[in-house]
Amino acid sequence: MNPHPTTSRIPGRTWTVRLTGHSDHTANVTCSTAACRMPPRSTDLTSLRAFAAAHSAAHARAAGTRLQSACACRAQQCAAHEGSPVSCAGQTVLILRHDPSIGQVWVLSEVCAACAAQTRHTQIITRTPTAPAPATPPVPAVARPAVAGGFSAPAGPGGPTPEPGRRRTLRARQHRSGSPRP
Repeated sequence: MNPHPTTSRIPGRTWTVRLTGHSDHTANVTCSTAACRMPPRSTDLTSLRAFAAAHSAAHARAAGTRLQSACACRAQQCAAHEGSPVSCAGQTVLILRHDPSIGQVWVLSEVCAACAAQTRHTQIITRTPTAPAPATPPVPAVARPAVAGGFSAPAGPGGPTPEPGRRRTLRARQHRSGSPRP
């Protein structure tokens, strides 16, 4: 049984930058992308190593992660973490894998979060942007009819409507004696 379900996603990308030594004590840097320009063969290993690291970082900046990409590790039967079986899951991340004990190979890959967590000597460079939530239209407020101040219901059809901003004058109360109140 295959623990990796088939998806309609596009395959994850991988770039490999390699520093290769030669018997004449020189070295050269190669990239898996044929269009990349590499420095000439040199005896200055420090500058070549710095170039290889910078070149990997340049690929990371230029590439980013794609929302629809699948795990590149799955395409390689999860060889990067073969001792730790895992089912691919989670968002796609761009990782840089560089084993400091070897120090000669930099691998940049789009992998799933589960494989990234199981792969040794990795650094997560970027994560896929989360899909924007669908915009929900605002719920319109229920329109209520205007109610004249102090009343609990609007005037019915044909009924009186008070003038806005004016209050009714109250009749003066009369005392029991019948004289108006001061």
